[in-house]
Amino acid sequence: MSDCIFCKIAEGEIPSNKVYEDERILCFHDLEPQAPVHVLIIPKKHIESMDDVGVEDQDLLGYIMIKVKDIAKELGLENGYRLVNNCGEDGFQTVKHIHFHLLGKRKLTWPPG
Repeated sequence: MSDCIFCKIAEGEIPSNKVYEDERILCFHDLEPQAPVHVLIIPKKHIESMDDVGVEDQDLLGYIMIKVKDIAKELGLENGYRLVNNCGEDGFQTVKHIHFHLLGKRKLTWPPG
């Protein structure tokens, strides 16, 4: 999608502080971190939100879930971490491109918001 900031980041049009990248996904540091480690994991394919995930996306989403543990290990999150997806206005999704927040390196509290 031409006006999507995350698509532009994935295409290299906008720079990011990359943690991990392959042909399917990109992981980069959040510009407004909420924890000592706060990265975003995005698919390079534009999917607006969890509400827009289709059967054809199950392999991609499964792939992301498998890669989370590798990214967490690379970031030194051996004591645990939180993986968050915000969906829709009430879920505080601010960018209309599905993404997952990986947070850690501090004791996280509950409830989150």
